[in-house]
Amino acid sequence: MSAQTTDFVISRVFDALRETLWACVAEPSRMKEWWGSKNCKVVAANMDLRPGGFYHYGMQMPDGATMWGKFVFREIVPPSRLEFINFFSDEQGGKTRHPLVPTWPLELLSVFSFDQEGGKTRFTVRWRPHDASEEERSIFESDAMRVSMQQGWNGTLDQLEAYLASIR
Repeated sequence: MSAQTTDFVISRVFDALRETLWACVAEPSRMKEWWGSKNCKVVAANMDLRPGGFYHYGMQMPDGATMWGKFVFREIVPPSRLEFINFFSDEQGGKTRHPLVPTWPLELLSVFSFDQEGGKTRFTVRWRPHDASEEERSIFESDAMRVSMQQGWNGTLDQLEAYLASIR
């Protein structure tokens, strides 16, 4: 067995109250407005926010194809913490492999935390492979994928920042 995988962590402070930021994640109508990669649009969003519940979404890519993803919620502590398993899925919600990186971990354990800092909120995303093979852990740890995760999450957080500015 290999050494423990290093979590991927990204954090940003937003000019919003914790409850507002929580609502942006806990309400599918709001998630549709900012979730996902730049130049992509959420075209389907269904959420059952409870332990064992889910968020299932479809994201239209710039080429017109729809990519599906799903969260299965494990722990929900409004407005401070959300823990879930996330994975690529099909339109019916079944697990699928990453469409571009087939050795990407089938499942990721994700923790979103919301920490009030004065009138602002620090939003932190923590990711790590869940029940992953050595090959999946290795690709997750690779420099190229770490750069890709950083770029992808920064783009998503930029969209969240723009959405928050639009509702002020």
